[in-house]
Amino acid sequence: MDTSALAWTGRFRARRAARGSVTEGAARAGLAARGVIYLLVGALALQIAFGDTNEQADRAGALAELLQKPFGALLLWALGIGLVGMALWRLSEALFGSVGQDGRSARKRLLATVRCAFYVFVACSVLSFAASRNQSGGGSSDQQSRDATARALELPAGEWLVGAAGIAVVVAGGWIGVRAVLRKYHDKLRLGRMSHRTRQLVDVTGVAGGAARGLVFAGAGVFAVRAAIAYEADQAKGLDDTLRAFADTPLGPWLLVCVAAGLMLFGLFSFAMARWRKV
Repeated sequence: MDTSALAWTGRFRARRAARGSVTEGAARAGLAARGVIYLLVGALALQIAFGDTNEQADRAGALAELLQKPFGALLLWALGIGLVGMALWRLSEALFGSVGQDGRSARKRLLATVRCAFYVFVACSVLSFAASRNQSGGGSSDQQSRDATARALELPAGEWLVGAAGIAVVVAGGWIGVRAVLRKYHDKLRLGRMSHRTRQLVDVTGVAGGAARGLVFAGAGVFAVRAAIAYEADQAKGLDDTLRAFADTPLGPWLLVCVAAGLMLFGLFSFAMARWRKV
């Protein structure tokens, strides 16, 4: 192999290593930012269960809550930048593939693209809120859900589109919950770097947190299906109203307490993912 070929190979490896380091840093920052949001949303939902707050238990409420803390504006910018990192990580997965044997499959790349688009939207809403501090956090999730449902219902066969979307969200919620209970996230973690005790704690947060997250998704999907059947956009619910609906079940506020605690555990699980996830 001549000198020029060796130099080219060395530069390629250096670029690949640099890209890997940047991607890993972005992924871990994004996972930590996600953890902060779930912790705040879960804490707000817990306060709602005990009647201690009028704040919304969604991203808007979480951002408003964070702004009230010491150095809240700085924390908001850090959170937004972390979510930009999450979007960049998902973009890299869409372009170059993700960890795992089927990481470069079309299905995984499509899923990464959808996740990238979602986190671009979330990051933009957080950064916009940090810049303006208008106490809206990108708008109420409930109002956003109603507006999106109303626009969809106006389309040809709109009720079928809304119903199909609701069923898809219910299925996604079930998929999230089942995978959490089956501990499918083990494939993505560096388990060998954890002690036995640490692995047990991570499993508690991963199983309980994932199950709670899946239940919330499924609940929101059910309300979307109800909106399609009734042809009423007001039947659709965002995260805040979905969480409040758990308190109206026969189990009363205690179901909301369990779900809220589960969301907080998922926040802790996100921190564990930021520390030990394979990227």
